Amino acid sequence: MEQLLEKLAALREYLDIPGKTRRLNELDHELQDPALWNDQSRARAVNQEATSLRRLVEAYGTLSSDAEGLGEMLEMSTPDEREMLQEELHGLQGRVDELYRETLFTMKHADAPAIVLVKPGAGGTEAQDWAGMLSRMYMRWAERNGYKVELLDEQAGDQAGITTSQFIVRGERAFGMLAPEHGVHRLVRVSPFDSNNRRHTSFASVDVVPEVPEQEIDIHVPDSDVRVDVYRSQGAGGQGVNTTDSAVRVTHLPTGLQVAIQVTRSQIKNREMAFRILKQRLHDIEVRKREEEDAKARGEQKKIEWGSQIRSYVLDKQYVKDHRTGVMRHDSGNILDGDLEEFMWAGLEWLAGKRVAEGGADDE
Repeated sequence: MEQLLEKLAALREYLDIPGKTRRLNELDHELQDPALWNDQSRARAVNQEATSLRRLVEAYGTLSSDAEGLGEMLEMSTPDEREMLQEELHGLQGRVDELYRETLFTMKHADAPAIVLVKPGAGGTEAQDWAGMLSRMYMRWAERNGYKVELLDEQAGDQAGITTSQFIVRGERAFGMLAPEHGVHRLVRVSPFDSNNRRHTSFASVDVVPEVPEQEIDIHVPDSDVRVDVYRSQGAGGQGVNTTDSAVRVTHLPTGLQVAIQVTRSQIKNREMAFRILKQRLHDIEVRKREEEDAKARGEQKKIEWGSQIRSYVLDKQYVKDHRTGVMRHDSGNILDGDLEEFMWAGLEWLAGKRVAEGGADDE
């Protein structure tokens, strides 16, 4: 019991429960102002922040109250009663650990939808097949955990897999959960496309950015900086989608960024969404650039994480290993079917530790 109370006290300090309580009171006061609702985007942002804070503050308050009550019961209990209360103590410890996980969402926009882009590296059909497997893995993870997936664009490979897949994952802390997946993923297997049954190594990149509220994005894209191409939509989606030039690809010439959208039958709506996603990605580039400049100002030499593999999937030996956290599992089939929680939580701990080491423990 003493260890539990110490952990709760540490969480109270780390979470800054008094500070969050004050902020929640400010937000509740603002939500009561009728004028706020004249600006719907601001109202949504305030309501979202208040909801997130209320969940955290109330969860801590309930745990603290339950721990106090259990402590009193343990003090007055007989040895037989104390043994019966151990199960309740164990359950309370589990709830405290669950609250601890709340502290791992230190990145900004953890509650936002996640925009995911999966692309194969060099390697032709083998790499394209690997990119398709990764895209399916994340969609299966989303399905298993009650998230909604909105497929924006997917281009099939020549023989198998994909040349690109872009989708939005919506749900509770979608970006927070998927943020650790950003990086290069490595596949090692005996290739089904090699008639000599040789072992191949393939790479694919997973790019994850938050869907940032439009009022926070100060990005102007001149017409001269973009090229817009239209083409016929591919894949399922109805007769209208497949027989009209409704798909739109926007290329940002200064950076080479491309965003393709074919989610609706309307070329105009696809174009609007493509420009919105392009601004989201350009905003993310600016944020990362500022982070790198801040690190240099502190005299740090930051490793370029994008260029290094974060995880290896060695299928002929049936294991998957995360190179940042050391987590390794020997059930690659389950992992590729979306069983990713262990890797994600370990990745969140790694990211939180990285932010603390870089002097930015809390970006919110």
